Amino acid sequence: MKCAIVIPARYASSRLPGKPLLKQTGKYLVQHVFEQARKSKIATEVIIATDDLRIQAAAKKFGANCAMTLKSHQSGTDRVAEVAQNLDCDIFLNLQGDEPLIDPHSIDLLFKQLIDSPEVPMATLGTPVRDEKDWLNPNCVKVIQDQRGRALYFSRSPIPFVRDGKPDFSQRPSPFLLHIGMYAYRRSFLMQMAKIPMHPLEKLEKLEQLRVLGAGFSINLGIVEERTLGVDTREDYEKFVSEYRYLKRSEAA
Repeated sequence: MKCAIVIPARYASSRLPGKPLLKQTGKYLVQHVFEQARKSKIATEVIIATDDLRIQAAAKKFGANCAMTLKSHQSGTDRVAEVAQNLDCDIFLNLQGDEPLIDPHSIDLLFKQLIDSPEVPMATLGTPVRDEKDWLNPNCVKVIQDQRGRALYFSRSPIPFVRDGKPDFSQRPSPFLLHIGMYAYRRSFLMQMAKIPMHPLEKLEKLEQLRVLGAGFSINLGIVEERTLGVDTREDYEKFVSEYRYLKRSEAA
């Protein structure tokens, strides 16, 4: 089974313009993501997908395969789907270009959600909620799953609701899960997704994955213990630079 990782990378980020090409560590941000993706034991292809010639030129410098895609795409999923049209692979994993510390084991766990469940068209990841602040934060998407490990619902609200007492975030396995925005799709399903009409729940929550559940499709959910630092803002990037330098010093010691 052929499995590809596609890394959508946009230059025009609203909160941090030029984000993929930030280079305070000596490497482009998107280069860090690419190098982590290459550590996957399952992926047969790793491709950067962009609509910007500057990102294409940078990818060429560090030896990455880069596909130029349309500027009109509204989401990273659309960009991945365009790449999938021209690539003979069975499963495509959408890895955001702002996850420089992504764990390769998480990537492989996500692939396995589809490899081990041939009847499921899509998969994603979750991680246990650590504190009430994240659980209550509408910017931290929550997910609940059934006994088969499939997603029941995603929400910006704190779910599941605790009728009696307070939520216990220390229990394992935890019913309180944060969604990690990384997806894997079967190629055939990825080609269908753009044709699925927007679901009313998607409109309310502004969560694209509810279009899939609302249409009656299943989403497998892999669970990882920790989530890695994503880079959305300048402050996030500075945190990543500090952590990267610390890791490099530890390796050299």
